[in-house]
Amino acid sequence: MSRRTVNRTLLALVGLVLLAGGALVLLGGLDAYRHLGITPPGWWPLTSPDQPVLSTASRTRWTDRGWWWPVAIAVPALVIVGCLWWLFSQLRRGGPAGVDLPSPTASGESHFALRVRSRAVEEAIESETVALPDVERVTTKVTGAARRPQVRTAVRIAPGADTAALVAAYRTGPVEHARHSLGLAELPAQLRLRGGKARKERSRKKAPRVR
Repeated sequence: MSRRTVNRTLLALVGLVLLAGGALVLLGGLDAYRHLGITPPGWWPLTSPDQPVLSTASRTRWTDRGWWWPVAIAVPALVIVGCLWWLFSQLRRGGPAGVDLPSPTASGESHFALRVRSRAVEEAIESETVALPDVERVTTKVTGAARRPQVRTAVRIAPGADTAALVAAYRTGPVEHARHSLGLAELPAQLRLRGGKARKERSRKKAPRVR
């Protein structure tokens, strides 16, 4: 699962929780249940404007227990640490946002005026690599600097795959095509192979019935 998918999932869950909590507070604060003639169940929170978010009984239910205060301190601390870790992980980039393309000038020197998104390079290498024989799944990441990019590819191969032929095809195919398209003198690449699991036979022979 990509980081973008994880971020969207987490934000959607947090948004739903905040939306539900805000709706409960708004309905109770506006006394909407009484105006609409709705009688919520006894355990329903915030049924009237005079009702607190947490009642005195709820706040003091476990205060006499020895584990209450350690848990009450540890849980918010873990939530804060998790939120900070998530925030810093968004600010930290695993690679350049784009790859600079060298363009020759009139004097013969090269300058970098154009940039290609790293994700576009990754998708091009992935789409070409997954078409190679015995390849089941591909994940590519552009690392390094914008003017000196590197490529890291993880491939899940089928059982019994010819790894030597696959490595040669990867270097002369997707990597070489990407290097030529980007106009780079070299494009260092790392390939990590992982063997896939053999599929188990679902159908089994049934023993003959004896009457």
